[in-house]
Amino acid sequence: MSKRNTQQRRHAIVSMLAEQGEVSVDTLAQLFETSEVTIRKDLAALEKNGLLLRRYGGAVPIPQEMVSESFQEVSKRKLAIAKAAAGRIRDHNRIVIDSGSTTGALISELRNNRGLVVMTNSLVVANAINELENEPTLLMTGGTWDSHSESFQGQVAEQVLRAYDFDQLFIGADGIDLSRGTTTFNEIVGLSRVMADVAREVVVMIESEKIGRKMPNLELPWDAIDTLVTDSGISDADKEKIEALGVEVVCARITE
Repeated sequence: MSKRNTQQRRHAIVSMLAEQGEVSVDTLAQLFETSEVTIRKDLAALEKNGLLLRRYGGAVPIPQEMVSESFQEVSKRKLAIAKAAAGRIRDHNRIVIDSGSTTGALISELRNNRGLVVMTNSLVVANAINELENEPTLLMTGGTWDSHSESFQGQVAEQVLRAYDFDQLFIGADGIDLSRGTTTFNEIVGLSRVMADVAREVVVMIESEKIGRKMPNLELPWDAIDTLVTDSGISDADKEKIEALGVEVVCARITE
């Protein structure tokens, strides 16, 4: 019941914002008879989903100039990729979801799965999982907070992960080097490799526009990756190159 109430409250906040043009934390806390901490969590979740912008003491609507066609198109790609990736998850699977906006889009697709166990190193992912009414078992890595990736990293997180085994890992990337594997700006890649080590299937979720984008740091080599889920924008040549490396390529169709 509490999760349903959370969703209802957040829908009401978005409606109020559209009507009033601005909302404050203290007013919302009084109106919904809840704490300011809870309201701030609501606003953070709504901002993450692109529904508002937080300001000191409250929130305002997203300026129209920020809602561009390219932003909407990227969102469609992420959602299509998430839907295709979620189709590989069976009830009662034990999965790891890494931090990131593309992997984060996966959460809403899990609402009908039963008996899931989900490990993550992301507070955003953890909060979204906690809102699902089917109530997956949620595990957190803990560890050292890395502000660049907005996730927990380090030896503690790695030790926690190694204490489990998982059916699948869902992980994003900043780029794909066709000769090496997934690449990233972030120099902290140890946890990603441990995540891959403890999962039977490693699923990389990435938009096609990032394929061929070479970043300085190799995150996962091709021999650590089982499946690449991308959108239909991938070229036939790139698809063939990746499949020749023994990686299954799933192309999600973007719906209008």
